[in-house]
Amino acid sequence: MKIGFIGAGKMAQAIIAGLPNKSEILLSGRDFEKSKQTALQLGVKACQSNLELVKRSNVIILSVKPQVLPAVLKEIKDELTDEKTLVSIATGIRLDKLEEMTSKKQAIIRVMPNVNAAIQKSTSAIVANNAVESSVYKFVKELFQKVGSVFELAENDFMTFGALAGSSPAYIYMFIDAMARAGVLHGLPKDVATKIVAETVAGSAQNVIISGIHPQALADSVASPGGTTIAGIVSLEKHNFNATVISAIDETINKEKSI
Repeated sequence: MKIGFIGAGKMAQAIIAGLPNKSEILLSGRDFEKSKQTALQLGVKACQSNLELVKRSNVIILSVKPQVLPAVLKEIKDELTDEKTLVSIATGIRLDKLEEMTSKKQAIIRVMPNVNAAIQKSTSAIVANNAVESSVYKFVKELFQKVGSVFELAENDFMTFGALAGSSPAYIYMFIDAMARAGVLHGLPKDVATKIVAETVAGSAQNVIISGIHPQALADSVASPGGTTIAGIVSLEKHNFNATVISAIDETINKEKSI
């Protein structure tokens, strides 16, 4: 099955880098010369135009910014057939709007990957319209599983997913940096403190996933009676740590609703 990427930006490059069989992948972008260079680096083939890519592809992954997507769909919609499936990774554009822009009941899948696709550790959400064949849906889901984990969600839950998986890496990076700064305050070099905290965050996250134990139970298991950890936990609670984190997610979702 031929896979075509319209858009040669960081997300497209990250996804392509994680795919094993690059001989079936095509790429197109605004600048053909740049697309050729990117394609050469990734080991895929560049197309001179989006129309050429659509003609030669079975699955077309729309890896462009949301504001650019309407113009791209207007350009390619006459080349879309029942045998072709669109995969949109544009944030905030629902399936019904995508169908409206293609002027037909086109087979369309929405996938929302996150920034960690750059290291093949993406957390993605997926949903499809009724025109998508089950075999194609399975193919696309497995394609994104090659660059991380994939959650099948109702489209109404994509906004919440975007806050929990799309925006939250920024908050997690801020948490890591704050912890590292505390390490610097107590004498560690910043690069050493950052690596210590990042490794600890990564290990703690894996512990939640692998053990299946509730995060609060894991936190309780670290906190000995009258010890240093419970003193830190009480300080976090005094400063509304949980409420602050929930508020950040809430504000992220509210902002998405207002756009």
